[in-house]
Amino acid sequence: MITTKEALQRFEETATYYIQEVERFNLEQLKQKPSENEWSIGQMVQHLINSSLYMQLRNVDQCLVPNQDPLVSHVGKTEEGAAIFAQGSFPPIRIQVPPSAQYTPEQPESKEQLIQGLHSVIQRMREIEPSLEKASKLNTVSHPRFGGLCAEEWFLLIEMHYRHHLLQLERLNNELFRKVL
Repeated sequence: MITTKEALQRFEETATYYIQEVERFNLEQLKQKPSENEWSIGQMVQHLINSSLYMQLRNVDQCLVPNQDPLVSHVGKTEEGAAIFAQGSFPPIRIQVPPSAQYTPEQPESKEQLIQGLHSVIQRMREIEPSLEKASKLNTVSHPRFGGLCAEEWFLLIEMHYRHHLLQLERLNNELFRKVL
């Protein structure tokens, strides 16, 4: 397993790549969906920002201050969770979730919203990384598929998640480029 410092560096490189990609397109292109049931590049970036800020980093915080949160437990990872952490990445498969108001991200209001959101995640990752060294591995918050993850694992999951969505970004770029020709 990589260190949190290595994960932070890899995360910053990946997030910077997303920023560069967002800057390449105009807002209309960022909102373009390949089909009705798929996300646009803008929605995918919104998903990355929102899941980082409002789920993964929130769960890191909960693991760091366990005595104040009833969601923190000492539950371990599922078999699937253990496998993902052992290989250090998600399998390179496409995961499609049916569209829903609760899960489907909103279209971005502006390119700046996406760029600022990515910068916010980078900043929070930089702020929280030093505190992970002393964090107990016993304090976990349950992930719906991966089981109980400690603060360090939630942190590492963010980097893996951003890296996993590079496949979707490539596919969406190809779709967008095909429509331009």
